[in-house]
Amino acid sequence: MHTMRIELLQQMPIFGAIRDDALEFLLEPAPSVHIEAGQFFFRERDPAQSMYVLEAGRVAVLKAWEGRELMLRHLEQGDCFGEMALLDLFPRSASVRAVEDCTAIELLPDHLMRLYERDLEQFALIQMNIAREMSRRLRVTDELLFRARMGDVPEGVEPVFRST
Repeated sequence: MHTMRIELLQQMPIFGAIRDDALEFLLEPAPSVHIEAGQFFFRERDPAQSMYVLEAGRVAVLKAWEGRELMLRHLEQGDCFGEMALLDLFPRSASVRAVEDCTAIELLPDHLMRLYERDLEQFALIQMNIAREMSRRLRVTDELLFRARMGDVPEGVEPVFRST
């Protein structure tokens, strides 16, 4: 089972180029959590305490607006969410609800601190990978925002509201 978890992590940009022994050390204290369909991993504005790597299932990322929860995207096996919790101390920026029964690896800042104390190089690489992934997501968001302001809806992006 550990080998499958390591392989799953190695396929993710955040853990790209991280050695097997470093991933094994990182996973050692990390629990697997099971969330039933319809339940939340966390809600928007909750204290941010960990990130998750989805081992099985599907989740919806939701954002509250004017008393409603609007879906931003779906995530599936091999995707991660909540990684900002490993870098900043701000509350959750969105909610994540299980669409199907889910199993996920929960990584806490303490798990990364253990890696920092053992292997600074691998710790730094993970931090750089997280920053790169967040930067990539920011670029996509900036492009979508710009295009929306210009009145252009990119192909494949569905509007949250439809006019009737």
